[in-house]
Amino acid sequence: MSANGIRLHVAECDGGGPLVVLLHGFPEFWWAWRHQLPALADGGFRVVAADLRGYGESDKPPRGYDLWTLAGDVAGLIRALGEPRAHVVGHGWGGLVAWTVTALHPRLVLSLTALGAPHPLALRSAVVRDPRGQGMATARYAAAFQLPRWPERSFRRDGGARVERILRDWSGSEWDDFAESVGHYRRASQVTGVVHCALEYYRWAARSQLRAEGRRFAAAVARIPTVPVLQVNGAIDPCVLAQTAAASHRWAGSEHRMHVMPATGHFPHEEHPAATTSLLSEALLAS
Repeated sequence: MSANGIRLHVAECDGGGPLVVLLHGFPEFWWAWRHQLPALADGGFRVVAADLRGYGESDKPPRGYDLWTLAGDVAGLIRALGEPRAHVVGHGWGGLVAWTVTALHPRLVLSLTALGAPHPLALRSAVVRDPRGQGMATARYAAAFQLPRWPERSFRRDGGARVERILRDWSGSEWDDFAESVGHYRRASQVTGVVHCALEYYRWAARSQLRAEGRRFAAAVARIPTVPVLQVNGAIDPCVLAQTAAASHRWAGSEHRMHVMPATGHFPHEEHPAATTSLLSEALLAS
């Protein structure tokens, strides 16, 4: 599907109702929402899971891995699907994109749900103000991603074994179909261009903090949502600490709810799909 000047691959289950757009995180692709796609459609929603720019079967242009452009991709996708507005749900990087779409394109958003994804300004603030907590958690993986070429080689080595290590390290112990999922994500990481594009997200995030662009983005994304906002975070998420996610309330508006899932890491929708789907359904029906 064409949106914002590129082609985005989507998977759709149409239940005939309002549009729900599902945005995956790193290092996944649309398949991460395999549990939620049919379940939400059965609940009466038109559900679309997209491969973000640079992932899966979507285009992999040499640039555009900044949150400005990624939000434009999603805004363009909603319009291309022929809908005036959509419920936007995102995990990880997809959640950061969802926050940004809500701030920059508010007329297109019916509600926002962010899984394992604090508001971009809450994350930026926590990295600086909590160096031993969120700062260390972020640096543990993101710092090495800033190096040229070496991270790409490390992800391609041994058929994507590093992807498996990341998924294992970032998740809890209750992901039932972990072995099957890892196989899909390892294979997806070997598609030409995917790893480089995925790492460009992290590289833009670091570079933008040192540039005027970062200040402009911070001002733009500070717009307070006027739609319902649900945050879901794993209690043992090693990437996004629960206190960092909770700090998003400052930028989340008056209709903000947060749910912390016990015994859950960075992937609530995969580790506890039924519980996550129930939370999503409740939030979507109430919006």
